Amino acid sequence: MCVIAHNQKSSVMSEFDRHTQIEYLLQQRSFITVNELADILGVSAATVRRDIDKLDDDGCVQKVYGGIAAINDAHRRRAIALPFTDNRDIAVEAKRAIGREASKLVREGSLIVIHGGSTCFHFGMHIADRNVRILTHSMPLAAYLSEFGHCQLTVGGGDLHREPGILHDPGLEDHTFFASQFFVGALGVGAQGMMESQPLLAHLARHFADRVNEVVLLVDSRKFKEEAPLVVLPLGRVSQVVTDSGLSDADAKMLESQNIHYTIADS
Repeated sequence: MCVIAHNQKSSVMSEFDRHTQIEYLLQQRSFITVNELADILGVSAATVRRDIDKLDDDGCVQKVYGGIAAINDAHRRRAIALPFTDNRDIAVEAKRAIGREASKLVREGSLIVIHGGSTCFHFGMHIADRNVRILTHSMPLAAYLSEFGHCQLTVGGGDLHREPGILHDPGLEDHTFFASQFFVGALGVGAQGMMESQPLLAHLARHFADRVNEVVLLVDSRKFKEEAPLVVLPLGRVSQVVTDSGLSDADAKMLESQNIHYTIADS
C-alpha cells in the first residue's frame, strides 16, 4: 500500500498510487468528499475529480454529489482473501473442472496471460504440456510449470509479494505487450464487475485486460455470493466466464442480462 502524501511539494503521487489510495480509503469509509481527498492526496480538487471520473467509468467506485462512495450490496457477504496455499485446497474439484473446461478455449501456438490465484493455478496445470507461450506473474504457477510443464514460459520480474505470490516491478511493465487471451480469477463477482481486495492483483488485472483480445474469467460459483472492496473490471470487459454447476439461476440471469457468455464446467 502506498504512503499517503500530505504535502504535494515533498511527495507527488502517480495516478495509480492515487487510485489505489482512494480505493483503500473506501474500504474504511463508505463516502469521502472531493475536498477531503484533495487534502489527503495533496493534489488539486480538479485532479481528484478527474480521478473520480476515471474510477467511476471503470466501475471501481460510485461517483456521487460532492465526492465518491463505495459500491456495496447488502445481500452479499464480505470476502476474505486467504493465503494462496490455503485457498488452493478449497473447492478443489470445482476448480479442477473449471481449469479443464477453460483449457478447451486455448488455441495452439497462441500467447496467453495467466493471472495469480488458485483457480488460475489449476487451469495452468491443465495446459502445462500444451503448445502455447504462457506469461504469468504468479510465482506458484511459474514454479509448477518450470518443473512439470513443457510449454514456453515467460515470468514477470520484480519483487516477490508473498501474498498473493506475485512478482512485480512497475518499471518493467511493457506497454507494447499484446496477447490473445487473459485468464483471470476474482475474489468476488457481481453485477458491478469482478472484485478483489489486493490492490496489486487489481492493478495487474487491469493492466493485462488492456493488452489482450479477450478476458476469460475463471471463478467457482461461491464467488457470485462474495463481495470485495475493489472492482477490478466491469463485466462488460469480460469476454466469457467459466464456472461450476453451483451457479444459481439468479446469477445466471445476471450474466445473461449483461450479454456475458458463460460455460458450466462438469465436475
